[in-house]
Amino acid sequence: MTRKAAVIGAGIAGIASAIRLAVKGYVVDVFEANAYAGGKLSGFEDVTPDGQSYRFDAGPSLFTMPHLVDELFKLAGRNPADYFEYTLLDETCRYFWDDNTRLTAWADLDRFGKEIETVFGEPSIHLHQHLADSARKYAVTEKLFLHRSLHKLSTWFNRDALTGYLNLPRLGVFGTMNGANERRFNNPRLVQLFNRYATYNGSDPYQTPATMNIIPHLEYNIGAFFPKGGMVSITNSLLKLAEELGVRFHYNTYVTEIVTKDMRAVAIKFTSQTGRLPRLNQEMATTSSTESEISVVISNMDIVSTFRKLLPNARQPERILRQPKSSSGLIFYWGIKQQFAELGLHNIIFSTDYRAEFNALFGQNQVPDDPTIYLNCSAKLKPDDAPAGCENWFILLNVPNNTGQDWDAMIARARQRILQKLSHTLGTEISSLIETESILDPRSIEARTSSAQGALYGNSSNNRFAAFLRHANFSRQFKNLYFVGGSVHPGGGIPLCLLSAKIATDLV
Repeated sequence: MTRKAAVIGAGIAGIASAIRLAVKGYVVDVFEANAYAGGKLSGFEDVTPDGQSYRFDAGPSLFTMPHLVDELFKLAGRNPADYFEYTLLDETCRYFWDDNTRLTAWADLDRFGKEIETVFGEPSIHLHQHLADSARKYAVTEKLFLHRSLHKLSTWFNRDALTGYLNLPRLGVFGTMNGANERRFNNPRLVQLFNRYATYNGSDPYQTPATMNIIPHLEYNIGAFFPKGGMVSITNSLLKLAEELGVRFHYNTYVTEIVTKDMRAVAIKFTSQTGRLPRLNQEMATTSSTESEISVVISNMDIVSTFRKLLPNARQPERILRQPKSSSGLIFYWGIKQQFAELGLHNIIFSTDYRAEFNALFGQNQVPDDPTIYLNCSAKLKPDDAPAGCENWFILLNVPNNTGQDWDAMIARARQRILQKLSHTLGTEISSLIETESILDPRSIEARTSSAQGALYGNSSNNRFAAFLRHANFSRQFKNLYFVGGSVHPGGGIPLCLLSAKIATDLV
């Protein structure tokens, strides 16, 4: 009998799930509301009036744990290098402060240690101790929290779980990231630098547990990488693999309901952009016989939208769905008609008062008056992303999720503040250099990706129980329904989304 699988959403976790199911022998159909795959991990071009083109990666810009991408090709019996190439960065980020202090975080940790001794007077041993502690935290949590479902009893009764129990005091569950970093480092700017890693899952370093100090391990001990075709090449290469395996992608197709019966998902209903019901929809939505029913449904849609919109008659897991959401992002995509040698691929221009910045984000639901700016320029390593002599700037601010604020006013104020900070930092008036501009804000993030409130990482991680307040990768109500993506276990970001696909399909 043919085993049919329906995947809702062609984000990176949806594509990875489709690949894994196809390898298992399923006939897989992926239904995507947008005209493109990848969700946040997509790309686009802005063109000047005279025909000059700037290319941008729309969303994630940092690539870590590339072996999780390689694994999908190997699983399908392919050579990853035939599809996807990447290079290890020799520097992870360049940091800037308002008083012209600058620091480069080198991939060579000895060199990085010497850099912080020179710039901050901080003993390099503190850096090495911090990253060793980050590695220990990761070693304890990886097999227990990242590769298994937290919602299966077997997860808690094995050797990895025992190791976790024995090392619980070392994980920093009962303290905050900021508290741990203040104890580790003497210089407040180095504390600020490592507090920044809370933003990698949309959290507040003054609230999120010190367990989140596992994140620097990925960037420094394992390494930061750059895909040679830009971040979108992750999506494009996996999309090519999926199609070779027979996965069928249906774009501009809106899933409207997961039909359930007798504790199973038996069909999905969907419409095309034209409003017509495709033939496949007629077959899958109206047939309930054993021969044609769906064997597996995987939702890569945000868990809140999945339940509220696609399963309105199901029992709603209110405790999880009503959890506070992570921060969102405000992104300016600027084509800049000048090059700046001071900038690298990844750049951070810090605020002067980090605590006030996060209080504005999470306490007041406002864009901070003095925001920290992340500036990515892929043209530094991929020159054809911008015209000769120019740069493509991806500028990200951490902002609150969408609760109905006056976004137009906040965006206008943020834009002016960004121009002021960058002009001061780079010693050049920036506004006259902008040739093209596109903007992505929490409202458009919510509209394009169905992310509840435009949150980038699902539920907030601002408490010690956050890992347990994400939905499981499977449904307790419906035996063949599974969930992947950044809003469920183990969390947001490319690596965790890929791991969510692995956990869910291993459970199939």
